[in-house]
Amino acid sequence: MKTEGATSDFTQPYPVFTREMKKDYLILAPGMLPWHFELIAEIFRAEGYRVEILNNEGRQVIDEGLKHVHNDTCFPALCVIGQFLDALKSGKYDVDKTALLITQTGGGCRASNYLPLIRKALRAEFPQVPVISLNFSGLEKDSGLSLGLGVIRKLGYAVFYGDLIMSCYNQTKPYEAVSGSADEVRDRCISAARLLFRAGGFGRLKENTYRILDAFSAVERREEERLRVGVVGEIYVKYSPLGNSHLEEFLLSEGCEPVVPALMEFVLYCIVNNLNDAKFYGKRSLATPVFRFAYRWLLKKQRRINRWTKKHGVFRPQHDFERLRQHADEVIHQGVKMGEGWLIPAEMAALAETGTENIVCTQPFGCLPNHIAGKGAVRVVKTLYPKANIVPVDYDPSATRVNQENRIKLMLATARENQKTAN
Repeated sequence: MKTEGATSDFTQPYPVFTREMKKDYLILAPGMLPWHFELIAEIFRAEGYRVEILNNEGRQVIDEGLKHVHNDTCFPALCVIGQFLDALKSGKYDVDKTALLITQTGGGCRASNYLPLIRKALRAEFPQVPVISLNFSGLEKDSGLSLGLGVIRKLGYAVFYGDLIMSCYNQTKPYEAVSGSADEVRDRCISAARLLFRAGGFGRLKENTYRILDAFSAVERREEERLRVGVVGEIYVKYSPLGNSHLEEFLLSEGCEPVVPALMEFVLYCIVNNLNDAKFYGKRSLATPVFRFAYRWLLKKQRRINRWTKKHGVFRPQHDFERLRQHADEVIHQGVKMGEGWLIPAEMAALAETGTENIVCTQPFGCLPNHIAGKGAVRVVKTLYPKANIVPVDYDPSATRVNQENRIKLMLATARENQKTAN
């Protein structure tokens, strides 16, 4: 039975996803990290939820978003809402048995206000469709989505495996001797990981890490040098092909190796911000010890994966998060946490320090926190790392893909000149 929430932020009642709907409803989630999200979706499927990750793209998705979201609000919100509405209008789904799922960090960002924006858009065309918030900040207390400690633990492993597969793939794809071989291994690793979350064995971290490393290292490679290009910025446009105009594919087409920071870095960033609230502002709560435990648990496992990757000897490990925090202190205070805050300059510095000096800083147009902590921190990063070659790129509904790619091509031209000079 469908029930109504008290009111939304727009003082209108809204449908609520209840536990009774779990069996009959299909839950649609927006696409951002295709492989990570497939693993996460598999965890929910194992819990009895019917989940589908959306991958609909095209100008019609952006135009659909523009009908419901002012373009000054937030480009990621526009993409997500456009993707939802475009999917619901496609005729593929029974809109009377469909719910939408959105994540919320609870931080001081417009992303925390996506929920009322989505509900406002739905009221205009699909008022019967409920929206579920996946958050750990207590933002929505009437959701029928039930997540126990076991599911949360699985989510952590899904992020670790997704990050490792993404990293190994990006370090293999530009050098594959047989076209498509890296994609084949990636798909095989994702399928194997999905099976682990259904059949068990997902917690055998060392064994599964070496299986992924061995699978990618077996791909026949061409011995050649490629420009490494880091990608940092606002989380959605950093990862989402819809949001960043397929940036990784473009970099590969330009003969580059994309270096994309791990999603776990953002997860740890969100956890640390809660600990910093207690440290800097005395904002302690009953959840503070829980966040401290979660941070130590995740950091310990991240360091194990990095140690095994380094010992394996074929692939570069991900950044150590405590080192990222040290970089943040060199550039900007860890109290700067709006949007992606101190994480952006920290990742730029970490990339430059580890030999990835060419960096694309992806920014939604008008996202003030990311312009301050991203574009605004570039000069300091370049002072610390004079060889850093950084280009901020704006993504919004009026920006053409050609203009975005031309800006990146200018950065790559500089990178190649620097490479010639160095050689």
